Amino acid sequence: MTHFVRAASRGTSGLRFLLLGSSALALAVPAHAADAAAEEEANAPIVVNGSRPIAESEAAALDVQKKSDSLVAVLSADGVGRLPDQNIAQATSRLPGVAIERDQGQARYISLRGAPNYWTTLSFDGINVVSPEGRDARFDSIPSAIAKQVVVSKAVTPDMPGETVSGNVNVITRSAFDFSGLHVQGKAGIGYAELGDRREYEGSLVVSDRFKAGDGEIGVLVSGSFFERNMVTDNFEIDWERVSQDQRPGNGTRFWARETENKLYRLQRRNWSVSGRLDWQPDADNTISLRSVYTIFTDNEARDNYIFDLDDRQGDLSNSNAACTIAANTTPTNTGYADVCIGNTPLTGTVYGIDINQRSTLRNFRQSIFTNTLEGNHSFGDGWKIGWLGNYTESEDDRSVTGEARWNSPSTRTLRPTVAYDFSNPGRNTPLLFNTLQLSGPTRYTAGTAVTAIDSFNKPLSSLRLLDAIDTTKAYTGRLIVSKDADFLGANATFKVGVQFDQRTKVADESQIEITSAADFTRVGISTNYNDFSLNDAFAGALPMGYTFRYFDTDKMREVAAATRAAFTFTPNTANNYDVREQVLAGFAMGTLRYDWGSVVGGVRVEHVKNRGIAEATIAGVTGLVTAESSQTLAFPSLHVNYDLAEDKKLRVSFNSGAARADYDVLRPNVVVNDANLTISGGNPAVKPERAYGVDAYFEWYLRPQGYLMAGVFYKKVEDVLYTQRRTFNSDALNIGGTDRSQYTFSGITNGGNGRIFGFEVAAQLQLEPWTENLGLPDWTGGFGISANLTYNDSEVTKPEVLASAVPARKVRLPGTSDVIYNVGAYYEKYGISMRLQYQRRSTWLDGYADDLADAGDTYWAADDELDFSARYAITPNFEVYFDASNLLNNPGRRYSEPGNLLTATGTPTPATDVQTIEFERFGRRYAAGVRINF
Repeated sequence: MTHFVRAASRGTSGLRFLLLGSSALALAVPAHAADAAAEEEANAPIVVNGSRPIAESEAAALDVQKKSDSLVAVLSADGVGRLPDQNIAQATSRLPGVAIERDQGQARYISLRGAPNYWTTLSFDGINVVSPEGRDARFDSIPSAIAKQVVVSKAVTPDMPGETVSGNVNVITRSAFDFSGLHVQGKAGIGYAELGDRREYEGSLVVSDRFKAGDGEIGVLVSGSFFERNMVTDNFEIDWERVSQDQRPGNGTRFWARETENKLYRLQRRNWSVSGRLDWQPDADNTISLRSVYTIFTDNEARDNYIFDLDDRQGDLSNSNAACTIAANTTPTNTGYADVCIGNTPLTGTVYGIDINQRSTLRNFRQSIFTNTLEGNHSFGDGWKIGWLGNYTESEDDRSVTGEARWNSPSTRTLRPTVAYDFSNPGRNTPLLFNTLQLSGPTRYTAGTAVTAIDSFNKPLSSLRLLDAIDTTKAYTGRLIVSKDADFLGANATFKVGVQFDQRTKVADESQIEITSAADFTRVGISTNYNDFSLNDAFAGALPMGYTFRYFDTDKMREVAAATRAAFTFTPNTANNYDVREQVLAGFAMGTLRYDWGSVVGGVRVEHVKNRGIAEATIAGVTGLVTAESSQTLAFPSLHVNYDLAEDKKLRVSFNSGAARADYDVLRPNVVVNDANLTISGGNPAVKPERAYGVDAYFEWYLRPQGYLMAGVFYKKVEDVLYTQRRTFNSDALNIGGTDRSQYTFSGITNGGNGRIFGFEVAAQLQLEPWTENLGLPDWTGGFGISANLTYNDSEVTKPEVLASAVPARKVRLPGTSDVIYNVGAYYEKYGISMRLQYQRRSTWLDGYADDLADAGDTYWAADDELDFSARYAITPNFEVYFDASNLLNNPGRRYSEPGNLLTATGTPTPATDVQTIEFERFGRRYAAGVRINF
C-alpha cells in the first residue's frame, strides 16, 4: 500500500506529492513563487499520513501513458480490482473508448472505439494469445488478479502483429522485481446475488521474493486466484418471421412470432488462475524471464427451456389475398396463427392447440488458456540490444453438454395448450395457458379452462442427447529483435529490426450420443414422464411467467448421462470437425527518433500467411476429407508523431494499418456442393482478411500535480468487410469431374463492400486535493476526485446485394458499434477511506444483418448501462476491508429487430412496424465484502 508525503514549507502556496512504493512515480506541482529558488523551496517534501490507492493507480497509469511513443490507455496495478471487476473485460471498460459486450450479465468481449470486437486482440506480456473461441478474444476467462498493468494500444506500431486492427489489450503480469523484497498480497471475500438469493466467493494470493545470485539477482513470484459466482437469470426470446400464407392487405409490414420461449437458467461460473514467474538478472545488461499463466473459466449451466411453437400448423392458414372483416373469433377453423381476420395481430392474439417443445439442458462449459514464455533481453556496448523469446500457448474451448432431454407435446391437439400471447410490452412475455377443447367438426377448437401449472400438460420424452465438443488451439511463437541506439538526423534514435514466426493449429472434435426409443430410455433409466424427472422447487427468478413450472433434477440428469455413456458409443459429428493450421512469418523494421520536442516512430511490418484446412466435404454426392490451402503476403506501414507542446501537453498524430483475418471455423473447407440445386455452402478457405487504414490525432494534457485531460479524433477506412451472404461462387476451385461450378450460388462468409468508421474521444481525470488551499476549502474536501470519458463514432459500410433476395446493396453500420460510449466516476479517498461510484453506458449497437425480406430486419442490442460502487477502509497500512456493489440499476439486456430498416427490390424502405423484442434478460444486483492484506 502506498503512502503519500505532503510538504508544507515556508513561503509555499502550492503542494507537492511524492508517491512512494511500487509505482516509484514522482509528480511535481509548480509552486506560485516568483523565482526558481522559491519554487525549489516550495517543492521540498515533508510528511503527512494517508493511503490513496485511486490517486496512486491513476498517477502510475498516466505516467506510463505519457511516456509511450504511441496512443495507449493504461490501467495500473492497483486500479485493476478497485471496482468489482473480477475479469479483465470489466476492468478495462473504465478506460476511454472501451465498450464491452456481456453474457449473463458478465463482461466478455471488448470493443475499442466502436469497432467490431474481433478487431481487438489479446496479449500476455506482449505475446498475442489466441482465445479459446478463436479470433473473438474472450476476456471473461482472464481474472484481473493476474495483472500488474493493462495497456490498451489503439494505434499499432510495426513491432505488433498485423492482425491488430482496432487495438490490442496487453495484460502485463507481475514480477518479483516490482517489489523491494518479500511481498505478500491477498484478498478474500464473499458476495450475494440478489436475483435468486445466490452466493459469490472470491480469493487471491500473490507471494514473491528476490534473492542474490552472485553479482546478480533472481526474482520468484507465484500467484493464484479464484472467483465463484452462483446466479439465476431471467430470460425470454421471440423468433419473428414473415408468414408466406399471410397475404391479406398490409401483410408487407407484418412479422409474426414463430415461437416464443422462456430460458430459465441456474448457473455456477468459476474463474481460476495460477501463474508463476522466474526472473534472472545476472547483471545490469541481461535479463532472462520464464513465465507461465494458466487460467480456467467454467460455466456449469442448467437451463429449463419452454418453447411455444406457435406456427406448428402454419399451413392451415388461408393464403387468400382478399380483404376480410376483422372480428374476434374464438372458434376458428385453423389454429389462429397469423390470422388477422379473427383479430390476431403480431403483438396480441390467441393460438389454439400449439406444441410445447421443452428442453432440459445441463452443460459444463470450460475454457482455458495455458501460456508459457521464455524471454531474454541483452544489452551490449555501443547501443546494441537483442531481445528474443519463445512461447507455447494452448487454449481449449470445451462446449460439451452433459445431457439434454427433449419433451414434446403429443400430436393430439386437445392434449396441447391454447396460448394467449401479448408482446405489446417489449419487456414482457407472459403467455397465458388454457386447455384446448374440440368443437363440432375436425378443425374447430376453442379455449377451455385456464391452466397455471405448465407441467400438467402431457409432454412425453422424445430424445436424450449427450455432446462431447472440444476445440483445442496450439500456438508456437518465436521472435528475435535487434535494436541499435544511435544519433540520426539530430535525434537520439533507436532502430529495430525483427522477425517472428507463429504457428497456430486449431482442431475441432465433436461427437454425440442421441437416443429416441422407449427401449433405450428404459435401458438408461430415464422416465418418459417429466414430473418424475423434476423438482418441486419454487421459481428462483423474478420474471412474470404467466405459469408455474418445475425445474429439472440436475442429479438425475447426471445419473442418466453416466448410464448413457456406459451403454452407447459416441458418433462423430464429422460435418463440424476440422483441423486448421495457420502459419505467419513476419518481419519488421522501425525507427524511433527522440527530439527535445517529442518523438517520431515509423516503419513497416510484412507478414506472409499460409493457411491449411482439413475437413469433411461433399462434392458431387461423394463425402470425404478434403484439404484446402491458401497464402497471402501483406504489408502494414505505420507512422506516429508525438509533439510536446509543453512539458505537460502532448499532441499525437498517427497513421496505422492492420488486417482482421477470418476465424478458423470460417477457413475450414467443409463445403457441401449440390449439383441438383446448383448450390455450394460451408466454409471459405479463400476468404480475404478485412483491411483497415487509420489516422488519429489526439491532444493530451497531464495536469500537475495530478490530473489528465484528453481530446482526440480518429478515422479508419475499411476494405473487404466480411459478411455471411449468398453470391455467385465465381471460382473454378470446385470444378471437379468436368463440371463447371463457378456460377453456382455460394452461401457462407465472403468479402463484401468497403466503408469507414470515424469519431472522437474526450476524457478527464481530476482531483481536488492540489487546489483546496488556494480555494479556501477545508482539508477534508481534498479527497474528492472525478474521472469521465466519452467516445462518439459513426460507422458505415456497404453490404452487397444478397443473391436471389429482394434486399439490394445498402449502407449499414459495422456490427458491435455503439454511437456513444461514456463513463462517469466520482470518488473520495482520505484518512484511509476510499470510495468510488462509477456509471458507464453504451448506446444501441448492431448485432446482425438481415439477408432477406423473410427476416424480421436487422437486429440490435438496446443501450446498456451499469452503476457500480466500491468502498475500502485501511484499518492498518497492511490490512483493509472492502465492500462492492455492482449492477445497481438492474437494467435488462434487450435484443430487438427493426423490420422497417429493410429495403425492397425497388429501393423503397418498408414501413416500420413496432420494434420487436428478440431477447430479454435480467441478472439482478450483486454485493460483495471482504478483506485485503498487503505486506
